[in-house]
Amino acid sequence: WSLATQAPRHVMKGHTNWVLCIAWSSDNAFLASGGMDCTVRLWDAEAGEPRGGPMKGHKKPVVTLAFEPAHLAYPVTRFASGSTDGTVRVWDAVRRVCLFTMSAHAKAVSKVVWGGEGLIYTASRDTSINVWDATDGKLVRQLKGHGHWVNTLAISSEYAMRTGPYDHTGVKPENDAQAKAQALARYKAATGGKPERLVSGSDDHTMFLWEPSKSKVPISRLTGHQQLVNHILFSPDSKYFASASFDKSVKLWCGLTGKFITTFRAHVGSVYQLAWSADSRMLLSASKDSTIKVWSTSTKKLVEDLPGHSDEVYAVDWSPIGTKAASGGKDKMLRLWAH
Repeated sequence: WSLATQAPRHVMKGHTNWVLCIAWSSDNAFLASGGMDCTVRLWDAEAGEPRGGPMKGHKKPVVTLAFEPAHLAYPVTRFASGSTDGTVRVWDAVRRVCLFTMSAHAKAVSKVVWGGEGLIYTASRDTSINVWDATDGKLVRQLKGHGHWVNTLAISSEYAMRTGPYDHTGVKPENDAQAKAQALARYKAATGGKPERLVSGSDDHTMFLWEPSKSKVPISRLTGHQQLVNHILFSPDSKYFASASFDKSVKLWCGLTGKFITTFRAHVGSVYQLAWSADSRMLLSASKDSTIKVWSTSTKKLVEDLPGHSDEVYAVDWSPIGTKAASGGKDKMLRLWAH
């Protein structure tokens, strides 16, 4: 889509069934998509054309994608795909081949996160979280504790890795070396020299806070939600993370200790997804009740109600430049919101 004209720039066709997940590489070179047709596809977003044919290998639908962070490799060429067949595949986007397959999960994979310390984290319906070595796909450790499906993972350095070398100004680096150096500087600033923290959310209504590169023992177990935890997201400054649940609430937690801070209540339906503003001051929540709500982390209160969708709102995101947010819903509408 073009934000300027609010019209589609390109319509990219190729999948033969529902598209379930998309992911950008942080250098903007690739857009990857996965779907019910069990394939992964790569697109040239500038030209609006597919980069080669479908990448096959998964036996069941592809539900989650993650690119390697820019501070580890620039240009970004590798990415991981997770499927309900229980496997995770790591691909070379340039050569369009599967480099290796990681298969230790007994059930469907629900989320893949490519960490900044050379590790890949995967959550599964087999109740476990696996930590893999991103160089060869060997299993490093298993994180156990949940009593039901693990639905989602959030990593403390997510914002720095998502945006890579780009800050809020969006100025393009002069060359690859500078881009990698900028991405590394932003990653180091985000982590402050400490290990990455991972939060897992489950159908068992609980969350765990982990330091997965160090230990398989959780730092803390977080309780309070009355129904399944659907989405968790760290704030860009990683001081907080927020959790969305089918119990109609959003909870705010301390990003370092996992200590509970407050509950945001106003939705009258399940909360599906969250998005943070670039300055970490505001939080958006998208709900089954057809509204999006804006919350303030300083006042701990509802700032604004954004009605407009006529049915459930499934997805929400906030641009890293901070000026616009987007939401998509069951009403087949994509809506843009100005900050």
